[in-house]
Amino acid sequence: MIKSISHHSTIPNSQRQAAFRLAKQTGFTLIELVIVVVILGFLAATAIPKFIDLTEQAKQANIHGMAGGFATGVSLARSQWEAEARQKDTAGINAVNYDGTIVYLTSEDSSKSPSISPGYIVGTDSGAGINDGKSMTVASCISVWNSLLQQPPSLASSVSDINDDDSFRYLANVSSSGASTLCHYHLKETLARNSSGAYIAPSPLTDVGNSFSYQPANSSVIIYINKE
Repeated sequence: MIKSISHHSTIPNSQRQAAFRLAKQTGFTLIELVIVVVILGFLAATAIPKFIDLTEQAKQANIHGMAGGFATGVSLARSQWEAEARQKDTAGINAVNYDGTIVYLTSEDSSKSPSISPGYIVGTDSGAGINDGKSMTVASCISVWNSLLQQPPSLASSVSDINDDDSFRYLANVSSSGASTLCHYHLKETLARNSSGAYIAPSPLTDVGNSFSYQPANSSVIIYINKE
């Protein structure tokens, strides 16, 4: 006679209770989820504005740093010209070899308003300037930027260039003429955009975005900070 023997495993009550407790502890209750959501909402409400504020501070620091470096370059170019006995080119135009580049400088003219002081950079083209009926273009302002700054951020001559090529970091403009000529340099990220996200040309130049201007007549560099 063959007997069928079955083996029954018995689990102690203590192990069953522990397993039950583990199963019961998986997942979150509705109350716990609500608490987590509230905490995340609170963190977002306090951290996001702070992050935005830090971003704005970074943009302001950027323009302050660029303007400071630019103004220093203007002063160094003039100082070198003075140290080299106020050199002129063959046509009698103030010029100096600044860091390997021939740059042209203003000539003194107290009859203008404002008065034009000598020795301030107007670009790399002897035909451009603010003296003797000459004028400066956007290209002149770009050449000033590239001549004064070491490895400067890429500078666009128009908003369309910025919209076509994301590598540009700054936008150049020029306003007025003669002794009142101003070169304007805008930080791209602070320019206004249209509904499709394309950058818009700043107008008025000093009322949009973060920028600084340069006046060759007296070497004045002025920073403009406009909140978006």
